[in-house]
Amino acid sequence: MARKRIGGAAGRTTVIFIEAVLWIARTGSPWRDLPTYFGHWNSVYSRYSDWMKAGVFKRLFEAVSDEADMEYAMIDGTVVRVHRHGQGAKGGPEVRR
Repeated sequence: MARKRIGGAAGRTTVIFIEAVLWIARTGSPWRDLPTYFGHWNSVYSRYSDWMKAGVFKRLFEAVSDEADMEYAMIDGTVVRVHRHGQGAKGGPEVRR
């Protein structure tokens, strides 16, 4: 599959559009609450609707899932920091000194 270069103004607007879609997915907010730096919400929604009808996201997810490499999907507990209250210390009425 040939890769198309995304550059110039069209590339920047595509990146901003994808960031807007991710913002909606992450926050669960309605389209009308989309921050203005992503563009007018109705324009972004119209483009999203066009991409959905054209199957762009479906093809994107299929392409990404075909090349799954679980080597880097592991989380090592020695790296993840835990807040001191979440370390599993025994609680109780005793006062610690």
